[in-house]
Amino acid sequence: MKRAAKILGMLAVAALLAAAQQPAPTQQQPAAGAKGANQQGSATPAPPPGKRPPQAKTQPEFDAYNAAIANQKDPAAIEKAADDFAAKFPDSELRALLYKAAMRAYQNANNGDKMAAMGQKLLKLDPDDPEALIGSAEVMAERTRPTDLDKDQRFDQATKFAQHALETIDTDVAIPAGTPQAQVEAYKGLLRSTAYSVLGTIQYNQDKYAEAEGYFRKSIDAYPTQPDPVVVLRLALALDKQAKYQDALKEANRAVELTQDGTTAGTTARHERDRLMQLTGSVIPSSSPAPASQPPAAATPNGTQPPH
Repeated sequence: MKRAAKILGMLAVAALLAAAQQPAPTQQQPAAGAKGANQQGSATPAPPPGKRPPQAKTQPEFDAYNAAIANQKDPAAIEKAADDFAAKFPDSELRALLYKAAMRAYQNANNGDKMAAMGQKLLKLDPDDPEALIGSAEVMAERTRPTDLDKDQRFDQATKFAQHALETIDTDVAIPAGTPQAQVEAYKGLLRSTAYSVLGTIQYNQDKYAEAEGYFRKSIDAYPTQPDPVVVLRLALALDKQAKYQDALKEANRAVELTQDGTTAGTTARHERDRLMQLTGSVIPSSSPAPASQPPAAATPNGTQPPH
């Protein structure tokens, strides 16, 4: 989603640069218990909370990573570069960064299937990575249809991924040193918002509208400064399904304000608003209200990308 791109872009660049900075130093480390201080005796700044960014162990590994990541704007090229790097450096911490770059590249190209494939490769390396968990869950939730024979298994797996992401956001996001705290919190808020949105979508698709309403509200509350128009619209539809027409109309009006007419979400939002205005008597109906709209399909999953 576009709101993700802005923050994810900022965080991703920082992470990709910081994670693979110079190879980890080989000189002897201070003895345990020694105080970290500079020559003036001031304390060494504490590292930011969260997972330590990946590091190269050798100069050749570092150089190969830099050559591979140069392909990050070309999805197929960065995927091949990540596979080649992983084959040459099978123990490198930087493999995860390259597969994450490939996952984002496919997301930007609106290729959900390949995005999910890169997410699965990343989860094999790091099963707690929140971005990979959420990306994989979102693809499953958006691509599963009521007629799919394995829909229950797919929804269950997507739910587990999204719930686990909510457990690891505070512990498994690699934050480069020096990243402004406001940027970190915005990124984590976006991750939480997307995870709750996925859970709401799963509940809605299983006709559990009250549960869906709760998750959509949590999604909006987790990132209130830039609500996702599709989530607001889906909240309106979940309320509509529960016959909470006045509340639904309020959210439908909000969705109209957040979308452009002529887009899929914008057209659906306006259709839903008009239906609810008739149901609530806000306008004199010229005909029977149309049935509630179906939720619009999201664009390729919210590329929730870590701070770079």
